[in-house]
Amino acid sequence: MENINFSHSTSKIKSLADGITLSIIQGQLRTGDNLLSINEASVFHKVSRDTVFKAYNALKKKGLIDSTPTKGYFVTGEVNHILLLLDTYSTFKQNLYHRFIANLPENYKVDLIFHQYNERLFETIIRESIGRYSMYVVMNFSNDKFSETLMAIPKNKLLLLDFGDFEKSNYSYLCQNFNESLYNCLQEGKELLHKYKTLSFVFPEEICHPESAIDYFISFCKENNFDFEIIKHNADWKGVQKSTVYLCISPEDLVKIIKDANTSGLIIGHDFGLIAYNDDPVLEVIKNGISSISVDFGLMGEKAAAFVTGKQPIQEYIPTQLIVRGSL
Repeated sequence: MENINFSHSTSKIKSLADGITLSIIQGQLRTGDNLLSINEASVFHKVSRDTVFKAYNALKKKGLIDSTPTKGYFVTGEVNHILLLLDTYSTFKQNLYHRFIANLPENYKVDLIFHQYNERLFETIIRESIGRYSMYVVMNFSNDKFSETLMAIPKNKLLLLDFGDFEKSNYSYLCQNFNESLYNCLQEGKELLHKYKTLSFVFPEEICHPESAIDYFISFCKENNFDFEIIKHNADWKGVQKSTVYLCISPEDLVKIIKDANTSGLIIGHDFGLIAYNDDPVLEVIKNGISSISVDFGLMGEKAAAFVTGKQPIQEYIPTQLIVRGSL
């Protein structure tokens, strides 16, 4: 085991324990390998015997090492330290996280980080995480392009989440389909949608949602003789119109439409329709319920946990569903 760097920002006990943990993750220490004795480690790392004893004891509590009178201290288990790198915070991502954690054993540690669609931040997080985690569960920076930074992670340790309209046949993934699934959900709700005249896709330019979804929305409208519009700018917004169904990507636009309808005295589900993209528990209780098109992010988290614990390759698209509530 290489010498460990001690810093003033972290206790020597934690630094030593973290250093040994990292050596196990990187394969420098394997199950059955002996550690230095307390006296040897004290001399080698230039720390007190008490520091070594407390660091070893912390690792024993985690089940990573053990000791016997005849063998001394030795490695007993593998480190289960997971990086969960998501794009942005939302309640449905929170659902993913909670289901992910709930389906992991207690000795698994998860670092949850958000890259906020900042490419430089994304690349920095990945680079600095290499070799420090036993498994990586990552929402890629882009839906259309595989981030080359991820190539530094061993394929068997990486799971791609959510985005994935790029070549990924050599990797495990749990993704949603933003194109055909949107089209299919609209087809499923076609009879309800025909109560209205116009379909409006509220799709602000600044949102990080695959624009290819617009093409499938337009195809559905043309094939089923709907008038349609794409609203990308605030200047395009004319207020809520009767006999129109609004499909909203962002929660901000959803709130704007509901407030606008309240001001105008228009009734959701009667005068106009409303569909949110990505379901949220609060949508069940707003007005008479807001319909949504969504994957089950909780299921995605559960399947991601199964990948992490079972270490078996998986390549699966999570089904997208139309959830009909009073807003249609």
